[in-house]
Amino acid sequence: MRENPTSEYLEVSLGEFLDLVASDRPAPGGGSVAAIAVALAAGLAGMAARLSSDQLSDAAGLADRADALRQRVAPLAAADAESYARVLDAYRLPDPDSRRERVGDALSGAADVPLAVAEVGYEIAGIASSLAERGNPNLRGDALTALLLAEAGVRAAAALVGINLSTANLEDDRLERADELVDETAAIVRRDTKGWGRGTAL
Repeated sequence: MRENPTSEYLEVSLGEFLDLVASDRPAPGGGSVAAIAVALAAGLAGMAARLSSDQLSDAAGLADRADALRQRVAPLAAADAESYARVLDAYRLPDPDSRRERVGDALSGAADVPLAVAEVGYEIAGIASSLAERGNPNLRGDALTALLLAEAGVRAAAALVGINLSTANLEDDRLERADELVDETAAIVRRDTKGWGRGTAL
């Protein structure tokens, strides 16, 4: 196990990353896992798009978008851990006044990373929705899995935005935006999973 793996989450093996998540270290935590979930959703969407060229004239474009979003969100796993480390460092400051100010600033900064994860998750949900509706029917299950993973990432990330802002006693439009992303992503999921009930093959 690497001693300082924070900046190397994308270089470790899957098993090693899972061990890090399960360890007694404070990071990687929820924000990092949400980022990886959205990155996995983007990967599935990219695959489903590439295998839908017979059904979709814009399949290559959808695959490129999914790839770009995956490359944007995957590094946020490390960014979230780093922002959380800044929060912990701020809590260790000896002077109460300095500590209070630095903690508030660090928590505010820490809210930005999960909000970025939620933004990407929403975009991936839109791509996955298109693939589930119009793409290769043999990949519908993969597209829906991407959609549901993206929604989970959006919900988790939005919750973290709220926790960080609330802990810092901050109220700004980031929380409203996070809630909007949850609602808009949920609406996509409701529409695309309607009718896919028990006994229906994906």
